[in-house]
Amino acid sequence: MTDHYGFQTIATVLDEGILRVTLNRPDRLNALDRAMHKELRSLYERIAHDGDVRVVVVTGAGRAFCVGADFATMQENLAAGGYPDGRPDMLSDGADIARGILRVRQPMIAMVNGHALGIGATLALFCDVVFMSSAARIGDPHVQAGLVAGDGGCVLWPMLLGINRAKEYLMTGDLLSAEDAERMGLVNHVVTPEELEGAAMAMARRLAAGPAHAIQFNKRLVNKMLEDQVSRLYDLALAFECVTFDTADHEEAVDAFLNKRTPTFGDT
Repeated sequence: MTDHYGFQTIATVLDEGILRVTLNRPDRLNALDRAMHKELRSLYERIAHDGDVRVVVVTGAGRAFCVGADFATMQENLAAGGYPDGRPDMLSDGADIARGILRVRQPMIAMVNGHALGIGATLALFCDVVFMSSAARIGDPHVQAGLVAGDGGCVLWPMLLGINRAKEYLMTGDLLSAEDAERMGLVNHVVTPEELEGAAMAMARRLAAGPAHAIQFNKRLVNKMLEDQVSRLYDLALAFECVTFDTADHEEAVDAFLNKRTPTFGDT
């Protein structure tokens, strides 16, 4: 079947009004590099204006949904002297991705086939209904890389988990099992890996056959709260994340990860 949008790092297939979006860097567990980051920005804009799309299903190729940013890219940036320009691309692209997701009027279903970490968790949780494999884990471990959870964690986790529980997970970076994520209200449904495809696609077909205007307006009304939080917090959160990219703790975290050792963080 022909790829619908023709991206390099994201596969898109449209079939009977259901757009299947697959993050497609399986050799890197679908970690975001610069190309995928920019293509995500374009993806949601195109979906929002695509009258042939009634429902969107987002998943990952291979073993993972998306494990966040690519540490190899972080190492390259540090080796090149860090981020002397203050990361204006991150400030614009990161906020545009979030606002682009919120402009998508069609219902979006996350089919979390494997681990969803950092921005991977954000991409899943910005969807309207989240199906998660019982073999997967989800979390926002930005802090373990010496970084602020600037690309969505600070907005989504308090709304879904409550303030204190969100702060605990954002400050520790601990991951949740699928069962715990469902129990706490972070995701909608947990099924076995074998059942995941059928369950997510059954919901997609149900929504695609439903009254489109009523479904989309209900989504827009509920998302108003989320839009308000994105408007209030996202730019500041991304600015804080940019600051932490230039810290010794981040450099230590990247080196420790790539050399498979425990990081030693310094005093603040």
